Amino acid sequence: MNYRPGPVPQDGQSLRGWLAQQVRQIADALRAPEVTSIHIEPRGAVPVKMADGDIVFADGSNWNPGSGAGVYARISGAWVKL
Repeated sequence: MNYRPGPVPQDGQSLRGWLAQQVRQIADALRAPEVTSIHIEPRGAVPVKMADGDIVFADGSNWNPGSGAGVYARISGAWVKL
């Protein structure tokens, strides 16, 4: 799903329109026929709650799960670089 929320307006008058626009964008993203890529934001710290199956992108400097920067999966209680 390709959706990124826009900045939340600070005044109450604009909030209703902003919410409607966000819902339309989410609906459009869900209707997309196929996923061609997934964007994962780099993390600079170990996740607070970890579970097998988690996939993260470690920045490699502030948080290095073992093999530098990259995408890791949590498997059998350990981070495995993909």
